[in-house]
Amino acid sequence: MSVPSTPQGKSSLDPKTPTIARVATSSAVQSSPHYATTRRHSLYGVEDRVIIDAGSRIWKVGFSGEGRPRDVFYAGGAEEAPLWNLSRPADALEKAEEERILEFRLERCLRSVFHDSLLTDPKARKVILVEHALLPLYIKDIMARILFDNLQVPSVSFAPSHLLSLLAVGRITGLVVDCGHLESVALPIFAARPLFPQLRTTPLAGARLTSHLRALLLLFGTYLPPPTSLSASSIPAANRSTRVPQEVLTDAVVEEIKARCCFVGDGLNDDSRVDTRDATPGADESSEPDLPPSESTQSESDFSFAGRSSHRASSEFSIISNPRIPAADNHRGESHLEALAMLYTRNSTATELQMRVVPPVAQQTGTGRGTLIIPGWIRERTAEVLFEGGDVDESSIAEVVLDALVKVPVDLRKTMASSILVAGGTSMLPGFIPRLQHELVRAVAPPQAPLRQPSRTDRPDRPPLPQYDRYACLRPMLPYFSILNNPNPPVATKARANANGGKAPAFSPATMAWVGGSLAGALKTGGVEVNREQWDSVDAANHDGDGNMDVSMEVEQQIVLPDWTRSPLPAGAPSANPVPQPSPVPVGA
Repeated sequence: MSVPSTPQGKSSLDPKTPTIARVATSSAVQSSPHYATTRRHSLYGVEDRVIIDAGSRIWKVGFSGEGRPRDVFYAGGAEEAPLWNLSRPADALEKAEEERILEFRLERCLRSVFHDSLLTDPKARKVILVEHALLPLYIKDIMARILFDNLQVPSVSFAPSHLLSLLAVGRITGLVVDCGHLESVALPIFAARPLFPQLRTTPLAGARLTSHLRALLLLFGTYLPPPTSLSASSIPAANRSTRVPQEVLTDAVVEEIKARCCFVGDGLNDDSRVDTRDATPGADESSEPDLPPSESTQSESDFSFAGRSSHRASSEFSIISNPRIPAADNHRGESHLEALAMLYTRNSTATELQMRVVPPVAQQTGTGRGTLIIPGWIRERTAEVLFEGGDVDESSIAEVVLDALVKVPVDLRKTMASSILVAGGTSMLPGFIPRLQHELVRAVAPPQAPLRQPSRTDRPDRPPLPQYDRYACLRPMLPYFSILNNPNPPVATKARANANGGKAPAFSPATMAWVGGSLAGALKTGGVEVNREQWDSVDAANHDGDGNMDVSMEVEQQIVLPDWTRSPLPAGAPSANPVPQPSPVPVGA
């Protein structure tokens, strides 16, 4: 068989530009570059929704149907403060000013989502807004007003982040723990219905971890300033080392250290915990409590509380100016911190790291950057602040999970304990999830007998008081504890725990809520959807003919945004204000 000749003497099978048009008819659909099917993608159609996971510090945005966000960025920049925090001013003028600043920053972020990150027209895109469980209503109102009035989106769906995280792993029932920047929230979900009355929260999260890391670096870190000349570079590092200046530890530097250098170590064994009192120099053994360092509220909490305002103070010694211990015991507290540093150094196997940082303005002589030396035990033990408990308002993450399990109905405890899901950016620290499961088991285990039984001086004939066992009701659930996304699940004695532990897809915990929103958008499902017509009708009802706000009680009930704190109780739940029933009338009356 002869090959037909071509003008250039090549085979006709060679690839060449076709002579026909790329799209022959208008009915042809070009396939998506991300999928092998002919489904109309967001680049070639408008059916895909925009998924916005708006956190107080980091935003994740993208289109539905995709496996990862298109863009992840800091809201306002890495050096900017979070969009909102856990406190609001009490004064009305300060509150209004704060809301105006928040509206300006949110508008800038939302415009950047459509015009810079996604390059799409907001008027033709439905939006799914990932709603965090404790997001205040006024923040949702500001975001909805910007999306409807300024960007003119067709509709906005509010979907709970915990439910979306559970949907991303193919479950509809489980206990979701979201460790974010401002707080850590545990929420049980049954049959795709969040049990909001059983929600538990703690402020021990990414912000506390950041301030704790900054405090540890200021106390125990080492800084090598740049040499003033080339001849000064031959001076030994021990002679040039100083304490870490506060100007060096910017928010971006601390965030990079937390994300790239820190990890979660295993819990200290009992032998290491007993050595705390013996390693404390100059302490009185008769009055020093024999407490483990990971459970002592006088150890890690001193670091975290002192580090809240350390980077804003003017003196480098203000790091311990407001400790939680009495003022007369400041020297003793510093000795205790030094003893903890010695203990962690002796039990840590992590190596110290050196990081190039921008020197302060007074040291910028043009000879290079300074060197920040991060001790290995700080890298390993910074996250201890997240796993220590004892405070009513600041429970550890393990205590938050167990408190939520205690509030769950008895017939659901086994299901919830075997379906724990960890999400959030703070949980991405290496070793976080295995350590959380270790803390859960340790907290539910029977308490150890105290060294000295409390004696009753008034009635010595009575038996001693029983030891307080906080989670005794959860001890039968101990063999069922399993975390769905545990990368190294332990071998359990129950088949249900082995079937669930580590079986979740390998999605990043930080993007798990966004992936669930992407799946919900692809399936045309989601949370409560508010379209533009509903918003315009309510907005028109809230204003009278002269443009003034109508603040009557009837108008306040026309809020269309979802708010679980105002929703009625589920069927069968007792009413908060029971209506007295009339007494039955006797038959013969």
